[in-house]
Amino acid sequence: MLQDAKAFSGFSVDDLAKAKAFYSETLGLKVTEQSGMGITLHLGTGAEVFVYPKGPAHQPATYTVLNFPVEDIDTVVDELTVKGVHFEQYKGVIQTDAKGIARSTKPEEGPSIAWFKDPAGNILSVLTDANK
Repeated sequence: MLQDAKAFSGFSVDDLAKAKAFYSETLGLKVTEQSGMGITLHLGTGAEVFVYPKGPAHQPATYTVLNFPVEDIDTVVDELTVKGVHFEQYKGVIQTDAKGIARSTKPEEGPSIAWFKDPAGNILSVLTDANK
């Protein structure tokens, strides 16, 4: 029934102008406006994500809403840090280093990953394969 639907994902923000600036200027994504209803993020895979304003009722996602696979996680974390992005620090089951990267040394451990938040508090990540 829906196998041919052009499905897309979406999430809310509390300030659309801040979100547009963050995703386009800080992260470098192509972003288009949708007639005042929101913005569309155009991802490298060809997928699109709709970001819509929710105002004061917005609650940040408590899970990762976007994952960005990268070749060199250290370089990307360094570049984003220079742009003012703060990487989360975890010291529980997941342990991050001083840069905010949870490092993987074996494929069975999953990717090395670093989490950060957009201006609305939604969680995003950059990650790289453990074999890289």
